[in-house]
Amino acid sequence: PRACANACGALLGNTLFIAGGEETPGATSALQTFWSLDPGDPRAQWQELPPWPGPARSLAVAAAQAGSFFVVGGVHLTAGPDGKPARTYLADGYRYAPKHRTWQRIADMPHPVAAAPSPAPAIGQSHFLVLGGDDGSKVGFQPPAAHPGFPRGILAYHTITETWVGAGPSPLNQVTTVAVPWEGRVVLPSGEVRPRVRTAAVTAVAPRARVAAFGWANYATVAAYLAAMVGIGAWFARKNKSTEDYFRGGQRIPWWAAGCSIFATMLSSITFMAFPAVAFKTDWTTWGMQWIIPVVSVFVIWKVLPFFRQIDATSAYEYLEKRFGYSARAAGSLLFALFQVGRMGVVLYLPALALQAVTGLAPIPCILIMGLVSVVYSAMGGIEAVIWTDTVQTFVLLGGALLSVVLIVLSLDGGLATLFGTALVHGKFHMIDWDFSAASRSAPVVWVIVLGGLFQHLASYTSDQAVIQRYMTTDTEKNAARAILVNGLMSVPACLLFFAVGTALFVYYRHFPQGLDPSFKADAIFPLFIATRMPPVAAGLVVAGVFAAAQSTLSTSMNSLATTLVTDFARPLRACGTEAGYLALARGLTVLLGCVGTGIAVLFVVADVFDIFSTYITILGLFMGVLCGMFMLGMCTRRATSAGCLCGAVLSAGIALWVAFRSGWGVHGYLYPAISVPLCVASGYVFSLLLGRQRKNLDGLTMFTLRR
Repeated sequence: PRACANACGALLGNTLFIAGGEETPGATSALQTFWSLDPGDPRAQWQELPPWPGPARSLAVAAAQAGSFFVVGGVHLTAGPDGKPARTYLADGYRYAPKHRTWQRIADMPHPVAAAPSPAPAIGQSHFLVLGGDDGSKVGFQPPAAHPGFPRGILAYHTITETWVGAGPSPLNQVTTVAVPWEGRVVLPSGEVRPRVRTAAVTAVAPRARVAAFGWANYATVAAYLAAMVGIGAWFARKNKSTEDYFRGGQRIPWWAAGCSIFATMLSSITFMAFPAVAFKTDWTTWGMQWIIPVVSVFVIWKVLPFFRQIDATSAYEYLEKRFGYSARAAGSLLFALFQVGRMGVVLYLPALALQAVTGLAPIPCILIMGLVSVVYSAMGGIEAVIWTDTVQTFVLLGGALLSVVLIVLSLDGGLATLFGTALVHGKFHMIDWDFSAASRSAPVVWVIVLGGLFQHLASYTSDQAVIQRYMTTDTEKNAARAILVNGLMSVPACLLFFAVGTALFVYYRHFPQGLDPSFKADAIFPLFIATRMPPVAAGLVVAGVFAAAQSTLSTSMNSLATTLVTDFARPLRACGTEAGYLALARGLTVLLGCVGTGIAVLFVVADVFDIFSTYITILGLFMGVLCGMFMLGMCTRRATSAGCLCGAVLSAGIALWVAFRSGWGVHGYLYPAISVPLCVASGYVFSLLLGRQRKNLDGLTMFTLRR
């Protein structure tokens, strides 16, 4: 909109932002203008936005990172005694949130910086680098020919802890030039090396990851732990004489072990890594979802569990066949398969970040190694081995999380007082957001948490074969109810512990920012701490627990998927003539599904998924919400028919996908099941009325006809 030179700018998403500069040669005042433009839209016009609250500036540095635009440093211009421009070098910085159109002041740089290459390169998920620049310390240096050049230090800013640290020297400090990302490096073409002297050199800068020395003691601990888990699988393999043993453990599992297994199945490595990462990056608002679990558990024990126990189901989707026919059973089993394949990718991807943090191996080889071990272990042990390894790793993971909090408290000057004080100042304990505006549907506010948590957990505990399969491993319905209650009571304090770990990590790295590595993803913050700060053997045990959690959850997914494929497809089609044939088919499918899940995890690495927990929530909401709606339609109504159920499932799935990917509504992933479950029930019921009533004996198949 106006003439402008020496401005700074960066592309954030599809929007270009331009800040500050000078309007005329020899100007004695800098601009405090802030503009935006969508360069991909030929009809777009420049928009003038509210400027940052600090002084006007020129030769500042811009950055785009973590969904925000940053302006740091630069020079403020005033008229000197001779009427010529006089420079004041600046060290302050500001963060602009496009979503709210608001500015926030960030921590000042350790020293002023002007004319550094811009935009500042974004590294990883939460850092950007200020490469050298002019700090004003050599202004007026004489003689000019002997000028030593501009300072060569690199500054790294962490957008989560809001801290600056030195990131090492640069071989050549080139100012008044641009920083261009290219093939994993940042290229600096030309630029000034001292006042009025430019260079033809082209410099490339690349971040180098720091790999901690994990040590032989930790490696030995990891190897021994994983060998023990495989040994458990081999021990129980000898008991698998039939698919009843392989899929339901002969119904000889103690209720407390089944409860621990449900807990581990629902959370596992996702809890151990994603929950601390969420608390580290944001606050405690999403912890509120865990309070819904005990409420849902009581409902499941009272109204849902009897259905599965009375029909003696091996596959949860046997209920759908009895209620609606085989087509509904096949559709439900297919939806579950799609969800579990995506989930397998998530639970392998997260531990791969941990293994990368402690060994330096690339994520893809880590995923392949874990996938191979999991396939071998799962094909041997069946559900009984999976449940007992789940139980062991539950206590290992909880113990590791508690140990981490203790170590962080002991490392801080002031201990608990420092931890709570720092966390409170930065709003890390914030739990409830009462925003009820239309825009709040895209944020984890209280109504999104309550509504989304209710339907998300309802979907998991009523229609997820991996959970329901554990209902059927105990000898009685009473013990199955105890198992569900154990999980419900464990979830709230256990997740509280993992959120406390994330908050403690924020405080720790706020006080010790030099321990952060820009090349690491924020999702790997807990493994980074384990690898670099936890004592030997303890670090190995906790990392082994992460691997075992991933492998155990992967084993659960493979076993439950093999269960549904054999029970819902192979047996109705009489694919095998003998029980031994079905058992062999189950083991073969376990191997095949493990390979598919491993491939999905590799795709997550290639796609460089930013927030894996949000990815998991999206997968859960899109597939399990529709499946839960089919179960609720059958259990809660007597008029629903097979045709109505299938039509409602198709309609709700289509609308959920449209809302998630095409509508532009910006609905939070937590709300996907809250959309698809009621929609499936309502539309399925309406379609049933329109298509005609289905004459069928409903004894024991609805809440109105259930006989205890």
